[in-house]
Amino acid sequence: MQDYEKLGVFYLGKVYDIKGKKTQEELLLYDSKDLVTHAVCVGMTGSGKTGLCIGLIEEAAIDGVPAILIDPKGDLGNLLLTFPNLKAEDFRPWINEDDARQKNLSPDEFAAKQAELWTKGIGGWGQDPERIQRLKDSAEFNIYTPGSQAGIPVSILKSFAAPEAAILEDGDLFQERISTTVTSLLGLVGIDADPVKSREHILLSTILGHTWQEGKDIDLAGLLQQIQAPPVDKIGVLDLESFYPSKDRFELVMALNNLLASPGFSAWLEGEALDIGKILYTPEGKPRISIFSIAHLNDPERMFFVSLLMNQVLGWMRGQSGTNSLRAIVYMDEIFGYLPPTKNPPSKTPMLTMLKQARAFGVAMVLSTQNPADLDYKALSNCGTWFIGRLQAERDKERLLDGLESASDSGFKRSEIEKIVSNLGKRVFMMNNTHEDTPEIFETRWVLSYLRGPLTRDQIKTLMDPIKSASPVKRSSGTTTISSPVPAGAGAESATPPALPPDIKVLYIPVRGSAPSGSSLIYQPGLFGAARITFSDTKNNINENREITHLTPITDNVIPVSWGEAQSCEIPANDLEKSSQGRALFSNLPSAAGQNKNYIKWNKEYATWLYGSETLQVYKSPSLKIISNPGEEKRDFRIRLQQVAREQRDEITETLRDKYANKLATLQERKRRAEQLVEKQKEQAKKAKLDTALNVSSTLLGAFTGRKVLSQSNISKAKSAMKGFTKAADESQDVKRAEETVEAIEQQIVELNAEFEGDIAELEAKTEPLTEELETVELKPRKSDINILLVSLAWVPYWQDKNGERIPAW
Repeated sequence: MQDYEKLGVFYLGKVYDIKGKKTQEELLLYDSKDLVTHAVCVGMTGSGKTGLCIGLIEEAAIDGVPAILIDPKGDLGNLLLTFPNLKAEDFRPWINEDDARQKNLSPDEFAAKQAELWTKGIGGWGQDPERIQRLKDSAEFNIYTPGSQAGIPVSILKSFAAPEAAILEDGDLFQERISTTVTSLLGLVGIDADPVKSREHILLSTILGHTWQEGKDIDLAGLLQQIQAPPVDKIGVLDLESFYPSKDRFELVMALNNLLASPGFSAWLEGEALDIGKILYTPEGKPRISIFSIAHLNDPERMFFVSLLMNQVLGWMRGQSGTNSLRAIVYMDEIFGYLPPTKNPPSKTPMLTMLKQARAFGVAMVLSTQNPADLDYKALSNCGTWFIGRLQAERDKERLLDGLESASDSGFKRSEIEKIVSNLGKRVFMMNNTHEDTPEIFETRWVLSYLRGPLTRDQIKTLMDPIKSASPVKRSSGTTTISSPVPAGAGAESATPPALPPDIKVLYIPVRGSAPSGSSLIYQPGLFGAARITFSDTKNNINENREITHLTPITDNVIPVSWGEAQSCEIPANDLEKSSQGRALFSNLPSAAGQNKNYIKWNKEYATWLYGSETLQVYKSPSLKIISNPGEEKRDFRIRLQQVAREQRDEITETLRDKYANKLATLQERKRRAEQLVEKQKEQAKKAKLDTALNVSSTLLGAFTGRKVLSQSNISKAKSAMKGFTKAADESQDVKRAEETVEAIEQQIVELNAEFEGDIAELEAKTEPLTEELETVELKPRKSDINILLVSLAWVPYWQDKNGERIPAW
């Protein structure tokens, strides 16, 4: 592992001397925490901005930061082309054969040249094959293709589900979600709807708002039904028919129905749901780099999907805890048309909200474009880092400078920045970071991924087919069953439930769903139990109350009820009904169920069984000394541990920066003064640049503290500390002593570097939360902490077909 990888900094390249047109040895290390305030990358075609952004994502992946990448051009799939062995045969399937023909090379010869080029390029930038392997191992890389089966397909159905509670409770966010969903949906059928003037937009917004506020999901088929028969009688103060007659509404239904019926639209309804938590992390909690390739979509489809995706990200984000450390990245490779300065496409509102709010949750937005004139610079004033590459048109430069000036504090040096921007070459960028005092010019490092250009549909399919076959999309049947069959001897059935003594409570499990064709409803007797259990652990600060429910069969056996056969039914006691539903048959009731004393006995047995069987299991991280929350899955706990570890790492690195910044600045200033004195005594004061035995800026310590070490405050402190030294040295006029002083200071710098490297080694020794062995803490309730709420006879509904086969109806 490279030392800088332990410090939460991203290796983006090396400092570049714009005047001398030469790359320096000083590493350009970018603090990952700075990315939380968002970034924008601007540069013309061929400037190298795609390479820069891919390098940024590579660094994030190595640091364990997940990312969602929106790829309108098809270039970002190159992140999956990583070849640690750097062999020609690894490159061969992925080369662009047109490039080979242009160079008069066979495909095999061209692949060998590419392998040689990447080997040399990676080595020339201080990287090695082990770092490529580390990139592959650090995250899972996936390509999603909405509306296509080439990559991992994406289902948009979740996008019409009721939003998270955080969105529902925020009136502005709720209305934004409705508006962007409706606008993007209407855009698919060619309706450019104004949210205020369009009656189509107003009606659909009303339907979604009404349905979602009730906490109900809706699909497109259900939306069509509600357009025909809306859940409201008035829109505003007008009755529905006056506002939007049924005849006109039918035209909208037909337009949307044609969309649903089109052969290609079915691909939008199959595949992975837009569950952002699952898109960012694997079931084991490993970070994912999820690429959404939309190059195959037309413009309305792209806008539709990007808007839905941004809304889902926004909803997920609002459910996270606040943090100052980087949690995730959302990157769009070409922002053209999605965040314009004047128009308001459906993508703009959620993007603006993300730019304003995401930093509080550690979610970074990174936007890239080759056309500065298309950007809303008021929105991008929220971006703390600007990566500026070569621009061709003077209009683009002027627009860019206007945006930079509006986003900068006082003291913006327009003419100086303009001169720098005009002289940038390929792969050379100016970084303007609000967390640093001055802009920095750098050349981007060689990326670890093979940049072959946009991937074809077949190439995406080749990459993703193994992943799709290994992890097929799982669909839940949505039914719940109890393991016990119909009790023996229960063949007799009646059209009414048996009469029971008044002191025996009788309840009914509610019927869910509609009856299958040719089936009838039949109730089977069971014993329903509900309890509240408290789990307490003062040492681990746990106090969890849980309400649980169970169902177990009642039989004619010698022991009619066994709670050991019970299954959790996840039906709240308050949902039980007091009567059956419609016409139904009732299975024979075992005789034991007709005696009240048995229910008293079964109540006690239920409490005893719960005491012996119910436990609360939580996980503990030995390294971080953190306990999982009750009910928190191991995967989610590992994800949280990774974020906690990153926050702690960032705190430590900030402490290290503070610890060494002043020391290094003081030593550098002392060294500079001492060298000046030596040169003065040797009558060489006119020399423009002093040669030094140790170039501090080329060390990791110098790069890590970097521009922050040379801030005005640190230089000022260093100069103040040097006043006494300079006076004494001027008085001595002793060349030999001055030379010895230089050597002594250089030795102190060497020792400071050694001390710094020791602190880094301690960071490396810390355990990785993703792989550490978690301890399991199991809590049992006390008898006094078990409160039985209900034990009652419950009639359980089933659908019975003509052959007597039964399936649950609940």
